[in-house]
Amino acid sequence: MNPLLEAEQAVLGAVLLDPGQLSHLEWLTPDHFYRPVHQALFAALRKLRDDLHPAVEGEGPVPLSWVTDAVAEAGLHVRGLTASYAHLLVSACPRPAHAPVYGRMVLEGAIHRTVTQHAIRLHQEARAGALRGEVEGALHYADVLTGVLTDLARRWGTEPRPVAPATSQAPDPPARPPTQPDRVAEDEEFLLAVLVERPGAMGEVVDWLRPGDFADPVHGQLYRCLGALHHRGEPIDRITLLWEAQRRGLLADGTLTEDRFAAICDSVGAGDAEWLGKQVMRSSLTRTAATSALAVRTLAEDEVLAPGRLINHALHALGPLDEVRARWHTANGRTASRAPATATPPSGPPAARVHAALTRSTPRPAPSPPGLLGPRPTPTAARPPSRNHS
Repeated sequence: MNPLLEAEQAVLGAVLLDPGQLSHLEWLTPDHFYRPVHQALFAALRKLRDDLHPAVEGEGPVPLSWVTDAVAEAGLHVRGLTASYAHLLVSACPRPAHAPVYGRMVLEGAIHRTVTQHAIRLHQEARAGALRGEVEGALHYADVLTGVLTDLARRWGTEPRPVAPATSQAPDPPARPPTQPDRVAEDEEFLLAVLVERPGAMGEVVDWLRPGDFADPVHGQLYRCLGALHHRGEPIDRITLLWEAQRRGLLADGTLTEDRFAAICDSVGAGDAEWLGKQVMRSSLTRTAATSALAVRTLAEDEVLAPGRLINHALHALGPLDEVRARWHTANGRTASRAPATATPPSGPPAARVHAALTRSTPRPAPSPPGLLGPRPTPTAARPPSRNHS
């Protein structure tokens, strides 16, 4: 049993039985269908409608040409479609008047599937960016994912807004980027050594670098200690740092060992703190992008999560990446604004079409199947006069 497959078949069957149902499905597009044959057939039906096929405005029974012409048009783009399958779709539709509800089910499946695909792409780009030492690709695909979520929210009939899950689960610790394991640690240790040895070096990074940007928790804790000393206006050297670490319990609980502290403070402290800080932040950004992408993918793969909640929870999961992005732009002297996503149209469908998707159709007598399966309903019981849905 596959509810999504049956919903796709029911939508197509409804339109084959009653071409007028297309006017209630303007918010549904061919790529919302999972099976390629269904994509091609729905696109063909819309094309025939736009070309003013006689079945659209004609009276009486739906002509058999509505089915045969749709199969012929779809057959130009996909192989294996036959007229017998089209008649199977007709039999798969319980009630043509329920087409908007069946379409909403198709859209729900498309939302989960689309969000999963874009989350995977963001995760892949974040991992690849960590190897290349660049962040532009991850930021671009984060913008694309945000644009997709916004468009899907409008098609579903809701406003996109970040919403935290009701029961927040503790996220897994972010994985270190798939780069040389020692390089990230070396950059962090080198930065800490510079901050300890160079007076005023903390002032170069404190406005945009945070303890959470360090891949190694110990390094992040030491940076927090340095930030506390800087904030209080106290001198910074290895002795004051050690004292601050002790006051914060890092020595008592074993977080910081003598060998670890010596390895950091005995390093060469001559270097550019700002440049090293940007190296640490670059790693943090790609790591955060990968973590956010995994969180979005986990949400999208939860079939019981309603589309509206999925979209809003996914936007919330991208929040940490937006925060790191803003500080990255600050570090590089740029305005912290998200680039406009170009993957999807900026505006959603008209409100009337959204309303049609979210409400159940008023039951009305269903038209007869194409051919000689029965007469068309009387004009008064047929679909209402056509309206301009432009």
